[in-house]
Formats: sequence, C-alpha cells, structure tokens
Amino acid sequence: MQRRKFLRTAALGTAGVASVSTLAAPAIAQSMPELKWRLASSFPKSLDTLYGAGEVLTKYVAEVTDNKFQMRLFAAGEIVPGLQVADAVQNGTVELGHTAGGYYVGKDPTFAFDTALPFGMNTRQQVAWMNWGGGRELMNELYKDYNIYGMNCGATGAQMGGWFRKEIKSVDDLKGLKYRIFGLAGNVVARLGAVPQQLAGGDIYPALEKGTIDAAEWVGPYDDQKLGFNKIAPYYYYPGWFEGGPTPSLYVNLAKWNELPKAYKAAIEAGCVVAQSWMVSKYDAENPKALRELVVGGTKITPFPQSVMEACFASSLELWAEISAKNPRFKKVYESWRAFRNEEILWFRVCEGSFDNFMARMSAANKL
Repeated sequence: MQRRKFLRTAALGTAGVASVSTLAAPAIAQSMPELKWRLASSFPKSLDTLYGAGEVLTKYVAEVTDNKFQMRLFAAGEIVPGLQVADAVQNGTVELGHTAGGYYVGKDPTFAFDTALPFGMNTRQQVAWMNWGGGRELMNELYKDYNIYGMNCGATGAQMGGWFRKEIKSVDDLKGLKYRIFGLAGNVVARLGAVPQQLAGGDIYPALEKGTIDAAEWVGPYDDQKLGFNKIAPYYYYPGWFEGGPTPSLYVNLAKWNELPKAYKAAIEAGCVVAQSWMVSKYDAENPKALRELVVGGTKITPFPQSVMEACFASSLELWAEISAKNPRFKKVYESWRAFRNEEILWFRVCEGSFDNFMARMSAANKL
C-alpha cells in the first residue's frame, strides 16, 4: 500500500476505535450515489468479535457517507455457507465478503498468506508486511484472477492450539487424529499422520460433540468458551503455532470496487483499519478473563510438547519447499513474506521479545 494512502486511512482508523461517530468526515457531497451492498460474513452472529468487526465496518461506512453507502451484513449461512464467501464475492452474488484467505487454499495455497502461515508472524508483524512489505500488493495480484479486491479487516492476535479429547504426549498421538485445523496447517499435520478437517466456526461444536472429529482449534479463550468446546474436550493446548497473528480480510468484487467513487473506496479502507484495531483490542481485553474461567471450570491448559512443535516446524518447511517448486506465485509471495518475517523476528528478539519475556518472568514469580 502506498505510504501516503496508508497514513491517511490509519489516522482515521486509530482515532475511531474509541468512537466511530467521532471519525465522521465532512458529509459526502449530495451528488454522491446511494448504494446498498450486501456483505456476507464467514462467521456466526454468536461471535461478537469476528462477526462484530463486520458490524463496526458497516456502521463506520454508513456514518462517514451520511448513510448514502449502506452495507447489510449477513452471518455465515444466511446467504452462503461460511467457507463459500470468496466464491459469492467472485461471482457477484454479494458485493463484499468478510472472511479469511486460509479457507481457500484449495483454490491456490497462496491464499494462506492473506491470513497466516504456520510458524509465521505475530499480528503486528503480519500487518507490517501487508502495509509496508508489499504483502497487500502481492495478494491483490492473486485476487485479481478471482475478480476480488482485498484488504485486511481484523486481527485476532496469537491463537490457541485447540481442544483435544485426549492428551498429546508425542508426535505418535497425532496419527489418525481427526483434527479441525485451519488452512495449510492441515497439510502440515497430515504429513505427521493426522486427518485434517476444514469446518466453519458454527459447524465445529456439533462435529466435536458427535465424535466426527477428535480435536478442534478455533481462535482463543473468549470465542472458544462461547462455542462451548470446554464442555466436550478437556485438554486445551497452546500455542497455535499455525496462527501466530492471523488477519481476516474484506473481499470486494473487483468490478464493483472499480466502479466505486474514490470517497467510498476511502471509507471502506478506513473502516477496515477501524475494525482491525477494534477486533484485536477486544480479544486482548477479553481473553484473560475467559481463560481464568475455563481453568476454574476444569479445563486443562497444556503446552504442546517440544517434540510436537519441532516436528510441525520441520513439516512446515518441507511443505513450503514442495509448494514453491510447483507454484511460482506461492514462491514469489513466500520469498517476500519469509524475508520480512525473519527481519521482524530479529528486531523482536532484541527489544519486544526481551521486554515481554522479562515481564512474563516477573509474573511467574508473583512480583507484579
């Protein structure tokens, strides 16, 4: 994204987290068209963070355009199933979709970079790559082939590793495990013997309850508690090595995007920045309380064994090499993403990580 454009929209977005209404720019000229668009979400209404980001976006755009540009939000399943939102945008069934690129790796594995790759970047690093490392431009090269224009619209922060009916003590325990897991992480665990399942959020609980799957990951304590996974599976593993800083996205039908007045495009861009900051801050505020409640309720919070982490890491590297050898587009994006990630990790090791680790030690020693 061009720096000037980013600064303009980000300035609006950061201010708007406290109050969308305070962001309202001067009313759009009376000559601007009145538009009513449909926005399909991949997420159920029960998840007030993921689905809620769509509500933040629609409210923002309506307010800054003096209600001339209105978007009607539909939850997963109301127009199309949650995993078919990109298709609905592509073929013009809806003008917009709020979804996650990792759902569509079956179309092209390059879609994964839109959200998260296993052992990738944290949220701040992922957003930095998108805004300053060429990520957004690279992804829109891909989207163009699917009649889509895309931009980040949300962030969850690092996720948990998921809920398991049985303990995971070694890599052998993954063999035959029917595991609902996101995006290319499914390919990673399949190489270790697991049986990955791709399910939308609203479909996970019944599958886990019926035993159709043995384990499932979604986001983190706040969402997972709402979805009730703790009632079925007692073991809650961390970290979500496959989603260190995932970013949901807004997909816009490319033909519709190109027809929009510049002022409406700017409203959407700024609204997505507002929604992204709103989402990650809400998760950061709500996850600690939810985690405490889960522990009190008997959930066993457990780290993945180091052997499992290392096996998944090695499997990931092998997979990226194999895909890169077959898919030039994936290779191009991966090289950009990997170089940016590695530089970010060096910086975070020096300062950000050092501070966080020190504070974690003080917390563990009850000195805070």
